[in-house]
Amino acid sequence: MLIDIDKITRGGLKISRDFDFQSLELVEENAVFLKPVHSDLTMTRMGEEIWIKGRVTTLFSFVCSRCLIPYECSIDSQFDLVYLPEAFHELKDELDNEDIDQLFYQNRQIDVREVILEQLNLTFPVKPLCAEDCEGICAVCGKIRQDGNCGCQVKETDERLDKLKIFVKDKR
Repeated sequence: MLIDIDKITRGGLKISRDFDFQSLELVEENAVFLKPVHSDLTMTRMGEEIWIKGRVTTLFSFVCSRCLIPYECSIDSQFDLVYLPEAFHELKDELDNEDIDQLFYQNRQIDVREVILEQLNLTFPVKPLCAEDCEGICAVCGKIRQDGNCGCQVKETDERLDKLKIFVKDKR
Protein backbone atom coordinates (compact mmCIF):
# COMPACT_ATOMS: atom_id res chain seq x y z
CA MET A 1 0.00 0.00 0.00
CA LEU A 2 1.84 3.06 -1.26
CA ILE A 3 1.06 6.43 0.30
CA ASP A 4 1.85 9.55 -1.69
CA ILE A 5 3.26 12.00 0.84
CA ASP A 6 1.88 14.98 -1.09
CA LYS A 7 -1.63 13.77 -0.22
CA ILE A 8 -1.00 13.96 3.53
CA THR A 9 -2.97 17.01 4.70
CA ARG A 10 -2.24 19.31 7.65
CA GLY A 11 -4.59 17.27 9.81
CA GLY A 12 -2.68 14.12 8.92
CA LEU A 13 -3.75 10.85 7.41
CA LYS A 14 -5.28 8.05 9.46
CA ILE A 15 -5.17 4.49 8.27
CA SER A 16 -6.90 1.60 10.03
CA ARG A 17 -6.87 -1.69 8.20
CA ASP A 18 -5.95 -5.36 8.22
CA PHE A 19 -2.95 -6.67 6.31
CA ASP A 20 -2.42 -10.22 5.12
CA PHE A 21 1.21 -11.32 5.12
CA GLN A 22 2.74 -14.66 4.27
CA SER A 23 4.68 -16.44 7.01
CA LEU A 24 7.60 -16.63 4.57
CA GLU A 25 7.99 -12.84 4.86
CA LEU A 26 8.86 -13.07 8.56
CA VAL A 27 12.33 -13.34 10.07
CA GLU A 28 11.16 -16.03 12.51
CA GLU A 29 11.03 -19.23 10.46
CA ASN A 30 8.56 -21.05 12.70
CA ALA A 31 6.08 -18.19 13.13
CA VAL A 32 2.61 -18.71 11.67
CA PHE A 33 -0.12 -16.09 11.47
CA LEU A 34 -3.30 -17.05 13.33
CA LYS A 35 -5.05 -13.73 12.67
CA PRO A 36 -4.59 -10.96 10.11
CA VAL A 37 -2.36 -8.09 11.17
CA HIS A 38 -4.41 -5.07 12.25
CA SER A 39 -2.75 -1.68 12.07
CA ASP A 40 -3.79 1.81 13.15
CA LEU A 41 -1.53 4.50 11.73
CA THR A 42 -1.46 8.28 11.89
CA MET A 43 0.79 9.95 9.35
CA THR A 44 1.61 13.64 9.71
CA ARG A 45 3.81 15.83 7.57
CA MET A 46 6.15 18.56 8.80
CA GLY A 47 7.88 20.01 5.77
CA GLU A 48 9.64 17.09 4.14
CA GLU A 49 9.59 14.93 7.30
CA ILE A 50 6.87 12.30 7.63
CA TRP A 51 5.96 11.21 11.16
CA ILE A 52 4.26 7.85 11.51
CA LYS A 53 2.71 6.87 14.82
CA GLY A 54 1.19 3.44 14.82
CA ARG A 55 0.01 0.32 16.55
CA VAL A 56 0.19 -3.24 15.24
CA THR A 57 -1.78 -6.18 16.68
CA THR A 58 -2.00 -9.81 15.64
CA LEU A 59 -1.80 -13.38 16.92
CA PHE A 60 1.03 -15.77 16.05
CA SER A 61 1.93 -19.36 16.67
CA PHE A 62 5.59 -19.85 17.59
CA VAL A 63 7.55 -23.01 18.34
CA CYS A 64 9.18 -23.00 21.77
CA SER A 65 12.94 -23.15 21.40
CA ARG A 66 13.30 -25.41 24.47
CA CYS A 67 10.47 -27.96 24.28
CA LEU A 68 9.60 -27.60 20.55
CA ILE A 69 5.86 -27.30 21.28
CA PRO A 70 3.85 -24.69 19.35
CA TYR A 71 2.26 -21.94 21.45
CA GLU A 72 0.22 -18.82 20.77
CA CYS A 73 1.64 -15.35 21.24
CA SER A 74 -0.29 -12.12 20.81
CA ILE A 75 1.52 -9.05 19.50
CA ASP A 76 0.48 -5.53 20.49
CA SER A 77 3.21 -3.09 19.55
CA GLN A 78 3.30 0.70 19.28
CA PHE A 79 5.89 2.66 17.32
CA ASP A 80 6.91 6.17 16.29
CA LEU A 81 8.91 6.66 13.11
CA VAL A 82 10.27 9.62 11.19
CA TYR A 83 10.93 9.39 7.46
CA LEU A 84 13.11 11.83 5.53
CA PRO A 85 13.48 12.23 1.76
CA GLU A 86 16.16 10.03 0.27
CA ALA A 87 17.74 13.17 -1.19
CA PHE A 88 18.84 14.14 2.36
CA HIS A 89 20.61 10.81 2.66
CA GLU A 90 22.35 11.19 -0.70
CA LEU A 91 23.79 14.59 0.26
CA LYS A 92 25.95 13.02 2.97
CA ASP A 93 29.19 11.39 1.96
CA GLU A 94 29.51 9.22 5.07
CA LEU A 95 27.11 7.68 7.55
CA ASP A 96 27.21 8.83 11.16
CA ASN A 97 26.08 6.71 14.13
CA GLU A 98 22.87 8.73 14.36
CA ASP A 99 22.08 7.97 10.68
CA ILE A 100 21.59 4.29 11.46
CA ASP A 101 18.16 4.95 12.99
CA GLN A 102 16.96 7.23 10.19
CA LEU A 103 14.45 6.07 7.64
CA PHE A 104 14.08 7.44 4.14
CA TYR A 105 11.33 7.47 1.52
CA GLN A 106 11.76 7.39 -2.25
CA ASN A 107 9.80 8.98 -5.06
CA ARG A 108 7.70 10.88 -2.50
CA GLN A 109 6.03 7.62 -1.45
CA ILE A 110 6.05 5.38 1.62
CA ASP A 111 5.08 1.72 1.43
CA VAL A 112 2.96 1.25 4.55
CA ARG A 113 2.90 -2.52 4.08
CA GLU A 114 6.71 -2.62 4.40
CA VAL A 115 6.57 -0.40 7.50
CA ILE A 116 4.11 -2.77 9.18
CA LEU A 117 6.11 -5.87 8.22
CA GLU A 118 9.32 -4.35 9.61
CA GLN A 119 7.60 -3.46 12.89
CA LEU A 120 6.24 -7.00 13.19
CA ASN A 121 9.67 -8.51 12.67
CA LEU A 122 11.10 -6.23 15.36
CA THR A 123 8.58 -7.50 17.95
CA PHE A 124 9.61 -11.14 17.74
CA PRO A 125 11.37 -12.65 20.73
CA VAL A 126 15.01 -13.57 20.17
CA LYS A 127 14.37 -16.98 21.69
CA PRO A 128 10.68 -17.94 21.61
CA LEU A 129 9.64 -19.65 24.87
CA CYS A 130 6.23 -21.05 25.77
CA ALA A 131 6.97 -20.12 29.40
CA GLU A 132 9.94 -18.56 31.19
CA ASP A 133 10.33 -21.68 33.33
CA CYS A 134 10.08 -24.13 30.40
CA GLU A 135 12.49 -26.97 31.14
CA GLY A 136 12.68 -28.18 27.55
CA ILE A 137 13.16 -31.81 26.59
CA CYS A 138 15.25 -34.56 28.13
CA ALA A 139 18.63 -34.85 26.42
CA VAL A 140 18.54 -38.65 26.78
CA CYS A 141 15.01 -39.81 25.88
CA GLY A 142 13.49 -36.67 24.30
CA LYS A 143 10.50 -36.56 26.66
CA ILE A 144 9.12 -33.13 27.49
CA ARG A 145 10.23 -32.38 31.05
CA GLN A 146 7.11 -30.37 31.91
CA ASP A 147 5.01 -33.51 31.43
CA GLY A 148 6.76 -35.23 34.31
CA ASN A 149 9.99 -36.86 35.35
CA CYS A 150 11.28 -39.34 32.77
CA GLY A 151 13.73 -40.99 35.16
CA CYS A 152 16.77 -40.55 32.95
CA GLN A 153 20.09 -39.85 34.61
CA VAL A 154 21.48 -36.72 33.02
CA LYS A 155 25.07 -35.83 33.71
CA GLU A 156 25.09 -32.20 34.78
CA THR A 157 28.51 -31.26 33.44
CA ASP A 158 30.81 -32.33 30.69
CA GLU A 159 34.14 -33.62 32.05
CA ARG A 160 35.98 -31.78 29.30
CA LEU A 161 34.81 -28.49 30.78
CA ASP A 162 36.05 -29.23 34.34
CA LYS A 163 39.40 -27.58 33.62
CA LEU A 164 37.61 -24.35 32.67
CA LYS A 165 35.91 -24.26 36.08
CA ILE A 166 39.31 -23.58 37.63
CA PHE A 167 39.55 -20.32 35.70
CA VAL A 168 36.05 -19.26 36.77
CA LYS A 169 36.84 -19.97 40.43
CA ASP A 170 40.06 -17.95 40.19
CA LYS A 171 38.20 -14.89 38.85
CA ARG A 172 35.75 -14.77 41.81
